[in-house]
Amino acid sequence: MTVKRIPDPDASVKFADGAIDTSSTKWVPNEFDQYAVETALRLAEDAKSKKRHAEIVVCSVCPAAQRQHITTFLAMGADRGVVVDADDTALDSQAVAKLIAGVFKKEGADLLVCGKLSQDSEGNEVGQRVAGLLDLPIASFAGGVTWDQGNSAMVVSREVDDGVETKKVPLPSVLTCDLRVVLPSSVKNGITPDDYTYNEGPRLASLRGITMAKRKKVEQLKPADLGVEAGSAVNNNAVTPPPARAAGQIVESVEQLVEKLASEAKVL
Repeated sequence: MTVKRIPDPDASVKFADGAIDTSSTKWVPNEFDQYAVETALRLAEDAKSKKRHAEIVVCSVCPAAQRQHITTFLAMGADRGVVVDADDTALDSQAVAKLIAGVFKKEGADLLVCGKLSQDSEGNEVGQRVAGLLDLPIASFAGGVTWDQGNSAMVVSREVDDGVETKKVPLPSVLTCDLRVVLPSSVKNGITPDDYTYNEGPRLASLRGITMAKRKKVEQLKPADLGVEAGSAVNNNAVTPPPARAAGQIVESVEQLVEKLASEAKVL
C-alpha cells in the first residue's frame, strides 16, 4: 500500500518567492489513498468473522517527523507501516517510484495497491512507474476488484469510454484505485460472501482502531537503505497564482447575454 500526505485541499493556498508556501500547511491523507487502503482491507478480510487472510503494510515517503497520516491508515485497519524518511516535496515521481519499488522488493509483497493519483499534483504517475521498475503487470483506475485466489490473479474492472473493461492480471502485480472501488459491492475476495455489502466509501477509524494504531509497528528507512539516491530531475521555474476573477456583469435580456457571450467571452 502506498499512502501520501497532501496539503489540505480545503485550505487557502499561499504563494511566496515563486513557489507554494507550505510552512504553515495542514497536511492530510490523500483521499485516493483512503480508497486504496479500503480496497486492501476488503481483499484481506473475512467481513463476517473479521479474520484477516493477508497482511496489509502501508508505505509512505515523507519526513519521519511528519508521518501523522500513517496513523490514520493504521487506525483504519492496516497491520503495520513503513516510512521512507525523505523530503517528498523535493522528489520527482521517478525517485518516489524507486523508493516504493525498493520497499516492495524488501517486503516480498504480492500486490501493490495505490490511489490512482495524488490530489495535490494530479500526477497519476507513481503506480505505473513502480510497475515498470519492477517489471510487473498493472491494472489502473480500478472500479471493481475480484481476487481469484485459485489462479493467483486479480480480475479488475474499470470504466472506459464505451462501457466497462475487465482485465485479469497475475500476482504479483500493481493496482491503482478509482472512486467506484469503494461502492458497497465493488471488491470480492472469495472469502467474504459475494452478496455481502459494505458501507459506501472508506471506513472511518474506530476509537479502538485509533488506540491500536499507536501500538502498531512503523519501520523507518532511509533512501540509502533501499539503494536509492533521493533527488529530482524535474525543476519548477516558478509557480504563480491564477489572475483574480473579474466582477460579474448584469444583463437586461437574453439577447444581451448572447451578444456578450459571443463578442466578449468568445464562447459562442
